[in-house]
Amino acid sequence: MDLDGACPAPPVSHPVFVGVVAFVFALCAGATVGWCLSMQTMPELPMPGGWFLSMTWVPMCGQKWPHIAMSFVGMWIVMMMAMMLPSLAPALWRYHEVLAGTGKARAHCLTVLAGIAYFFAWAVLGALVFALGFAFMTLAMQLPLLSRSVPVAASLVVLAAGVLQFSRWKMRHLTCARFAASRREGSACMHGVRLGVHCVACCAGLTAVLLVNGMMDLRAMTLATLAITAERLAPAPESVAKAIGVVVVVIGLSMFEQAMALL
Repeated sequence: MDLDGACPAPPVSHPVFVGVVAFVFALCAGATVGWCLSMQTMPELPMPGGWFLSMTWVPMCGQKWPHIAMSFVGMWIVMMMAMMLPSLAPALWRYHEVLAGTGKARAHCLTVLAGIAYFFAWAVLGALVFALGFAFMTLAMQLPLLSRSVPVAASLVVLAAGVLQFSRWKMRHLTCARFAASRREGSACMHGVRLGVHCVACCAGLTAVLLVNGMMDLRAMTLATLAITAERLAPAPESVAKAIGVVVVVIGLSMFEQAMALL
């Protein structure tokens, strides 16, 4: 309290932090929406088994796979920034508060560095997703039998993702993702990577559901973002995660029924 009895003005760093995060989120969300809309204008490739292959996995004329990989990972990072920033922002701010004793400028720099390291973990996952997805889709285009199994396989992936929501493994990583930023351990880079790994593991099931249902589907992306944010910030995270698991299992069963009807 000041000498005149008035309460001191709150620090301006928090409004600035919120403003920067909101600005980055708006840029990434806008770019993601633009990419999704542009992909929706492109025809999908019908495949044996009654499903359609997104042009995300199909090389355009003259494109080489390194160029496709870089484009995919770049798009993946921007998309993940839009999806994860709502749940990541409180964790980054808590980390900033832990660093408050190091000086304002240094705390800002280390917080930014931790955020970059966090999304580096997601970029590594994006590169892995592209490698596996591109290889699988290439085989699916060459092997009709494999292509016909995709709808059933996709429904089983969604079912497994729903069951994963009830596992101890999921709850352990969810707890770590929620509270890892409340303490300072190691460098900012290591802290960010550690938090990113926990988030990647925690969101593994929902990320798989998103990939199966169409990575560039705005509705699926919005629902996944809301689910991730809810289980990360809700007062009762385990209950929220299990409720999401029930919904995902129901979706998986519906997909399985539809896939079996196509056989």
